Amino acid sequence: MISGNEIILDKTDLSILRLMQENARISNADLARELEMAPSAVLERVKKLEQKNVILQYTTRLNPSAVNQKLLAFISMKASDVMGSSDTAKQLAKIPEVQEVHHIAGEDCYLVKVRTADSASLMDLMRNSFSKIPNILSTRTTIVLETVKEAQQLVIPEK
Repeated sequence: MISGNEIILDKTDLSILRLMQENARISNADLARELEMAPSAVLERVKKLEQKNVILQYTTRLNPSAVNQKLLAFISMKASDVMGSSDTAKQLAKIPEVQEVHHIAGEDCYLVKVRTADSASLMDLMRNSFSKIPNILSTRTTIVLETVKEAQQLVIPEK
């Protein structure tokens, strides 16, 4: 059994998560067949995993180039937020081009992942969105030249 934040997952739960993470569109019947369980029992377990916030959402992963989001950048930011405050993070999270906001340890306060069409749109984002957030003191931008691996899947233990 795995427990974290009072969520206890057994081997069957972990198997369900592994299969669903591989293919979020897997049918309940296919899950049941794979796990050698009754479809009703699998459905009940999936609903419980959703209720416990183990399964947070079902998404579709898109090719960024297909929707003209060819530029990927990571921006390290220093902010004047009071320790424990998340005002800047909340404002950053509201910006559509921002995909991830991480409060980090070290010299910088935040690591932000953004996708835009090109360098001009990145500059526009910096000038017209980030500059309007008063607590941001400085930024350091790293533009990605090539992505070798990008995944959201978690490593799910066997037991």
